[in-house]
Amino acid sequence: MPASSRRRLLVTSALPYANGHIHLGHLVEYIQTDVFVRFQKLRGHDCVYVCADDTHGTAIMIRARAEGRSERELIAEMRGAHLADFAGFQVDFDHYGSTDSDANRERCGAIWRSLRERGLVVGRDVKQLFDPKAGVFLADRFVRGGCPRCQAADQYGDACEKCGATYGPADLLDPVSTLSGATPEVRSAEHLFVRLEPMQGFLQEWTRTSGALDPRIANYLTGHFLGEPLRDWDVSRPAPYFGFEIPDAPGHYWYVWFDAPVGYIAATEEWAAARGGSWRDWWHRGGPHEPPAEIHHFIGKDITYFHTLFWPAMLEAAGLSLPTKVRIHGFLTVNGEKMSKARGTYVLARTYLEHLDPASLRYYYAAKLSGDIDDIDLNLDDFAAKVNSDLVGKVVNLASRTARWLEATGLAAVYPDDGGLFAQAAAEGADIAAAYEACDFARAMRLVMAAADRANAYVDAEQPWKLAKAGPAAAGRLREVASVALNLYRQIVVYLAPVLPTLAAETAALVGGPIRSWDESLRPLVGLPVAPFKPLARRVESSQIEAILAASLATSGTAAAAPIPSPRPAGATAMSADPADPLAAEPLAATCTIDDFAKVDLRVARILAAEEVPEAKKLLKLTIGLGGDVTRTVFAGIKGFHEPAALVGRLVVVVANLAPRQMKFGLSEGMVAAASGAGAPGVYLLSPDSGALPGMRLH
Repeated sequence: MPASSRRRLLVTSALPYANGHIHLGHLVEYIQTDVFVRFQKLRGHDCVYVCADDTHGTAIMIRARAEGRSERELIAEMRGAHLADFAGFQVDFDHYGSTDSDANRERCGAIWRSLRERGLVVGRDVKQLFDPKAGVFLADRFVRGGCPRCQAADQYGDACEKCGATYGPADLLDPVSTLSGATPEVRSAEHLFVRLEPMQGFLQEWTRTSGALDPRIANYLTGHFLGEPLRDWDVSRPAPYFGFEIPDAPGHYWYVWFDAPVGYIAATEEWAAARGGSWRDWWHRGGPHEPPAEIHHFIGKDITYFHTLFWPAMLEAAGLSLPTKVRIHGFLTVNGEKMSKARGTYVLARTYLEHLDPASLRYYYAAKLSGDIDDIDLNLDDFAAKVNSDLVGKVVNLASRTARWLEATGLAAVYPDDGGLFAQAAAEGADIAAAYEACDFARAMRLVMAAADRANAYVDAEQPWKLAKAGPAAAGRLREVASVALNLYRQIVVYLAPVLPTLAAETAALVGGPIRSWDESLRPLVGLPVAPFKPLARRVESSQIEAILAASLATSGTAAAAPIPSPRPAGATAMSADPADPLAAEPLAATCTIDDFAKVDLRVARILAAEEVPEAKKLLKLTIGLGGDVTRTVFAGIKGFHEPAALVGRLVVVVANLAPRQMKFGLSEGMVAAASGAGAPGVYLLSPDSGALPGMRLH
């Protein structure tokens, strides 16, 4: 890549707190960031991914006391657990530090001096909540109570999740300590504050014109914070507190939200120092380094204002580079609801890794992440169906069906005529890259799976298994067809490499060597040896999901109190169903004859497009493909249970010979098979087994 087009990117994820283990909700962010970083590196850019454990605060101190050990012993143990979990999901940091490092202490001190020099630090006595049972002043996040603005119950002590209001913990209605359950006492103590109102003009300009924020986030900040005078930011805590003591204010400690984001800079410093470089090359404005470094922060929407108001103000005061992009994602729900220990859906990373391939979750998250701030849902039935259909049935199936015929001969010496398939997918590489760049991984996956569909259609049309049976006379054509299929497979894997690094490595061992550049998608391979085929992906089985849920229930200590959610599609019948089970089979309908059933033409179809019908409460408009050029329009009553974008590319079962029905919204030309009822809150589409193709008839 020419030096003029080579970008320098410093990428961060929010720092995981050292008081708990990584769970599937956390992994949305780290997998999202890792995919973005791997894509940038595959494009040839200079991209560095840094992160660290967030180690300070009252919670760490209290837990260490309860366990009879020092805080540093505790955070060392948690660091090892975090790194093991991240490695298990192939999240590859260039450097992983700690906010308790000497480098972070020094960077905090430098930024603090800048704030002092600009007259932005003031001190005053404040009323603060004190936990009489734990014997500590309570950090904002360890008090819960009613919001003083909207009266919403069970809110944290710094901000309301319902109305967005910010306040001090002493303002909460009926506060409770989350550390001990005690009712806090109000005590007076001196705190140090950073004055943000003098930064109002800068923040208004930066949030609106820098391009770092989604316009909706900028509007949110304007409506909730920047439309009125900014409150001073409380950045200190009195002893006892586990953290860095403020050098010019003995007995005061920087609040965890002051030193945590500075950890981004400290981690950069440690990474750069190990390579003989300087953190200033990445965080200082101007200077001799060209092109200037881009700074990309990936965060959850719950910590938006820390990264879009406080953090930019700190950087601006210190004369450091501001974020190029703050990429904000939503929360994770499981089966449409918040993660729940009682339902076994509060799943730790380690629990998942004991039962399933991490590649499956990486792909599913990628297929859901659109770069938007909306929540994403891990629907466990859809998870299994999508992984089995896409990764096993479409992608790996290409190699498994054809590679074995090339073990003896290798790839064809000249790339055969494939009807333009490789060239078409190569041309689409720019659109796929643009989707990755925008963090619209869902669109990238749809484009890649469309290429996989075309490749599988080629294999189905050429029928290499028949060529293999034809003997020596068809050996040349068999080699050509297999060479095309394996090249199309490898091209697809190049596009999937940021999401599925293990599959990329295993494909490299099969044919072509390591995948190092995005541009490898532009040129087919010829004349190379092909190694014996080894399984590249495994199906997700319902028994594995059931085992994860059971293990999560046991870990949470609620196994005896809560039933294990059934891994089968809700509403589907089960033999010998417990009549007390809310998912027990509904009464059967009246019997029909085989002749009656033979009239129904059930076909496999692929959803090509899906959109809402604004005037209808329950309908989605689906365009389905039945193989070849045959398409139909179907209006399905599944609105509210399925997101249109998530349906595109999915295989479903349709009644293909249902008489067309004219509706006010258009002509419906079939029916999509689904299950519902039996006390289950949803409508669940039926999906054929992996390997099924559009147009196949069900028997």
